[in-house]
Amino acid sequence: MLAKRVDDLPAAGTWIFEPKWDGFRALVFRDRDEIEIQSRDAKPLNRYFPELLEALASQLPARCVLDGEIVIATDGGLDFEALQLRLHPAASRVKLLSKQIPASIVFFDLLSEGHRDLRGEPFEERRHALEALLSSIAPPIHLTPATRESSVASDWFRRFEGAGLDGVIAKPISGTYEPNKRVMLKVKHERDCDCVVAGFRWYKKGERTAVGSLLLGLFDDDGALQHVGVCASFSDEKRRELVEFLARYRIASDDNAALANHPWKQWSDHLAAESEAGHRMPGGQSRWSQGKDLSWEPLRPELVAEVAYEHMQATRFRHMAHFRRWRMDKKPDDCTYAQLEVVPPQELAAIFAGGR
Repeated sequence: MLAKRVDDLPAAGTWIFEPKWDGFRALVFRDRDEIEIQSRDAKPLNRYFPELLEALASQLPARCVLDGEIVIATDGGLDFEALQLRLHPAASRVKLLSKQIPASIVFFDLLSEGHRDLRGEPFEERRHALEALLSSIAPPIHLTPATRESSVASDWFRRFEGAGLDGVIAKPISGTYEPNKRVMLKVKHERDCDCVVAGFRWYKKGERTAVGSLLLGLFDDDGALQHVGVCASFSDEKRRELVEFLARYRIASDDNAALANHPWKQWSDHLAAESEAGHRMPGGQSRWSQGKDLSWEPLRPELVAEVAYEHMQATRFRHMAHFRRWRMDKKPDDCTYAQLEVVPPQELAAIFAGGR
C-alpha cells in the first residue's frame, strides 16, 4: 500500500499518524521454518540482512505477514547510505557489514496472522492486532509509534527530522489494506536552498537537444564548491529552453583557460581520492550507477538557482531537488552550507524504546 503526498497533516479524528521511516520498505512472510523478506518491487532481501532472520524466527508467530521498513540506526540518526552498502554482491562482505552496521526492522502493519487474512479489516483493528503480536519484542525488531493526536504528529514531524525520519504518515482509521493504491497520506519536509549551477547533463532522450538535469553545488568552509546533488523533473518544453538559456554559460572544449579555472576540473582525475574523503562527484562511475552515462557538461559557475529539497544526508541532498527559479540577484559566493537549517538529531531511543 502506498501514500499520496500532501502539504499538511489532516485534522485529527479519522486518522492514525505514524513517523515516516527512511529505509527499505519490506514485507516479511513467515510460514513456520520459512521466512522471506521481500522488497517493495518483490525482490528477495534475505541474503542482504542475515542478522534479521534469526530475530524474526524467534519473535514472530509461526504464520504471519507484516509490513515494515528496514533501517540502520546510529547515534546520529538513521543512515540511508550505510543501508545501501548492505546491497553488496559478495556474501562475505554482507556478513561483515551485518556485524559492523547491523540493521533493524520497524513494523507498522499486520496483513495476516495464522490462517486469517487481515487486509480487509480496518486499520484500527490491524493496529490493535499488531500491538498485541509485538507486545514483547526486542531489538532489532521494533513497533512504530502511532497516535491519533495531530498535535503529537506535528511534534514528531519537527523533532524526529534530525534523526533522519522523512516526515509523517496519516492512515485512515477505517481503511483496508489496498496494495498499489495511494490511500495513505504523507507529509514530508521541504526547504529552500540557493545553489550554484556548475554543470548539466543532457536528457537521455533528447540527443543533445534537451537538458536532463542541473548539477548543484555549495561552498564549504574551505571555499571549495562541493557537488550536493541534482535537480531535474523538467517539462519537455523547459528542457529545450534550458539548452538555449545555458548556452552563454557553457565552456567550450577548446577554452583551456575556462576549463582550468572550473572548480570541478580535477574530479575525473581524483575521483577515487575524493570518494575516500566522502565527496560524491558527477560523471564518476560506481557500482550503483550500473554503467549509466553520467558524463556532464561544465558551466561557468556564475548561475544561482533556488531549489526545494527535503533534507540533507551528510553533505548531499537525500533526494533529487526541485527547481524553483533562477536567482539573478544572488552571488555564487553566497551559496554556502551555512544557509541550511540544521536540525539536531532527536535521540532515537525516544522512538526505539529499549534498544537500537
